[in-house]
Amino acid sequence: MFPLSKILLPIDFSERSVGGARYAIPLADHFHSELTLLHVISPIDYPSPEVQAFNGDRREKASKELDDFLCAALYHLNTRRILREGDPAEVIADQAAQDRSDLIMMPTHGYSPFRRLLLGSVTTKVLHDTASCPVWTGAHVAQGPSAEGIKLRHIVCAVDLGPLSASVLRWAAGLAAEFKSRLTLLHVVPRLDSPGEGRYADEWRERVLADASEAIAKVEQIAGIHVESVVESGDVSKAVGVAAGRL
Repeated sequence: MFPLSKILLPIDFSERSVGGARYAIPLADHFHSELTLLHVISPIDYPSPEVQAFNGDRREKASKELDDFLCAALYHLNTRRILREGDPAEVIADQAAQDRSDLIMMPTHGYSPFRRLLLGSVTTKVLHDTASCPVWTGAHVAQGPSAEGIKLRHIVCAVDLGPLSASVLRWAAGLAAEFKSRLTLLHVVPRLDSPGEGRYADEWRERVLADASEAIAKVEQIAGIHVESVVESGDVSKAVGVAAGRL
């Protein structure tokens, strides 16, 4: 069985949180996972009676909202509800470490060109700086399908061919095996065009593709897995999105 026994779902009670739960519920159901709902409050640190009373009111309100969050949808699952205080990204990472979570599921914020700025404070910090386990995230989670409509038919595993690529591929292959999904390994090189022309440009392209294919074969050998692979070129984030849509 692919190990996904503990899933951590940070929530802020927004529509994004509801959307994230739509993805977490079928996974928890499939793997019989323990699902932990975590809400983090950032208290105002000021030693006055008024501020302390305000913090107390926030805790009481958050506790009630946490208890009421998607009760009907989650009743059949092994669910924990935890309220903590502190820096959200640090608390999320700490909770995942304490629980030895196998997966963190959380949405990003925003849809505009300023998305990186908007999501940077929490999701990006968890994703890049603090989390020790995989993070399942997406900008359009709030618009996701109902739990009954989620099917993992095809998984695209994008890797940079660095030292962590084999472990990422193994994780993707395990998930694909559980859902009998098609799996494609994707690598994006910055460019395939060459400053030269004619034969030199063709030789450059062939050399870049050959180097990428050799590196992919090494990753597959280390992971002990052989899958269909695709090499694209261009801006990484855009090329991954385009390839996922095409595939």
